[in-house]
Amino acid sequence: MNDTKDTDKKTVWDEFVELFLTLGWALVIALFLRTIFFQPFHIPSASMYPQLMIGDYLISSKYSYGYSKYSLPLAPNVFSGRILDKPPKRGDIVVFKWPRDNKTDYIKRVIGLPGDRVQVKNGRLWLNNKQVAFQVMGEEAVTVNNRREVVTLVRETLPNGKSYITWDRGRSPYDNTPVEIIPEGHYFMMGDNRDNSLDSRDWGVVPAQNLVGRGERVLLSVNEEFRLLKPWTWLNFRKRFFVSLRKDR
Repeated sequence: MNDTKDTDKKTVWDEFVELFLTLGWALVIALFLRTIFFQPFHIPSASMYPQLMIGDYLISSKYSYGYSKYSLPLAPNVFSGRILDKPPKRGDIVVFKWPRDNKTDYIKRVIGLPGDRVQVKNGRLWLNNKQVAFQVMGEEAVTVNNRREVVTLVRETLPNGKSYITWDRGRSPYDNTPVEIIPEGHYFMMGDNRDNSLDSRDWGVVPAQNLVGRGERVLLSVNEEFRLLKPWTWLNFRKRFFVSLRKDR
């Protein structure tokens, strides 16, 4: 009987150790993937409507643009700039560290590349002294932050063929801006919700080393009523699962 009890105790202990090691390895792998390959991101504002909505949870790929001290937060601070650098393309949706504090995560669309001349005139985007092609798609009634309003849908098509929908909500302080010449190693970012986005028109260009990753896919999306600590709101999901951010919309 004693031998049997000892054997039972050892078996239970072995199972506990195995479970502990399994969970430990799972955590190590998750941290490795989080540090090297992917970063999750939650959309807290309406600046990227209609492409990204408040409550979207997405993943960004860190490897798409190489690595910097901002995309490898656990790495020792022994290098500056980027390693394995691959520049973003015009029109990419990018997660980056806000250049004013180098800490806060922002997500915007790449509009201007190094050497470009960027300007907004009468609410329309100009690149290198040429107006970016656009098409007014009509109007749509939308609700954002529990406010109902009518926006104009405008499709922009960048010189490289990247096309996407922007929102025009009427007059804005940023409908007319001076020409911005993008310096080497920097990028000009804008939100798709043009009249409700603080971006490079306000706080300037983004250094290349501040890039964290390219927005890849919306994993899921919750309505604005969702609250983690209120279980009765947990079913407030939108029908936005595994939505690609790299396709034209």
